[in-house]
Amino acid sequence: MEKAIEVKGLRKSFKDTEVLKGVDFEVKRGEIFALLGSNGAGKTTIVRILTTLLKQDRGTATVNGFDVASKPENVRHAISLTGQFAAVDEILTGRENLIMIAKLRHLDHPRQVADDLLKRFGLTDAADRKPSTYSGGMRRRLDIALSLVGKPQIIFLDEPTTGLDPEARIEDWKIVKELSGGGTTVFLTTQYLEEAEQLADQISILHEGRIIAGGTLAELKKLFPSAKVEYVEKQPTLEEIFLAIIGKKSSGMMSSS
Repeated sequence: MEKAIEVKGLRKSFKDTEVLKGVDFEVKRGEIFALLGSNGAGKTTIVRILTTLLKQDRGTATVNGFDVASKPENVRHAISLTGQFAAVDEILTGRENLIMIAKLRHLDHPRQVADDLLKRFGLTDAADRKPSTYSGGMRRRLDIALSLVGKPQIIFLDEPTTGLDPEARIEDWKIVKELSGGGTTVFLTTQYLEEAEQLADQISILHEGRIIAGGTLAELKKLFPSAKVEYVEKQPTLEEIFLAIIGKKSSGMMSSS
């Protein structure tokens, strides 16, 4: 399968601190790639280099076949970036945010582009409201919708579910799966192991500036000893309890209305 991203020997220092110490990985076109790592591991630094916002000290990185250092404009035409916090204009409505980005990308029929994305992300009823009135999940959906204006081939999601409640996070996961199903390459950074487990085709683990393991979830599991089989009663997680309660409450409200 064709490579969407290829990184070799990537190094980056800030003053006397070496953040990236020779990073190598590749991402195949159309897959969901998850980069795992704790705070300070260098995940966001890698994203900033790949999206042409920061220059590496050494090593090479190509995105959509273009070198990020020598062909940044070509790279920018093929990508979109959604950071940890929703980058929406608070003064404009949801629809106006999308129309503005469509116009900046010089697309034909910007209002139609906006309406199509609002429908796709379930925001039509909130289209003429300002994002300050949106829930966290709605703001994140609008943010991802903004990043899809112009149909980029590769989308970078830098810890996209940070600060979201469990229900909104699962909603985000559905969107990511739909993007990949439509042929978009998704580069995802996250601290949540469950997020990578649910979404990723390939996973790389970044630790102290180096990739220390990589592969599919099944391949990574083989790196550890076989689990000891014991029969114990499974207790529900807090997240499962929360979602079950929310679901019951919603269905109860619907039946009583």
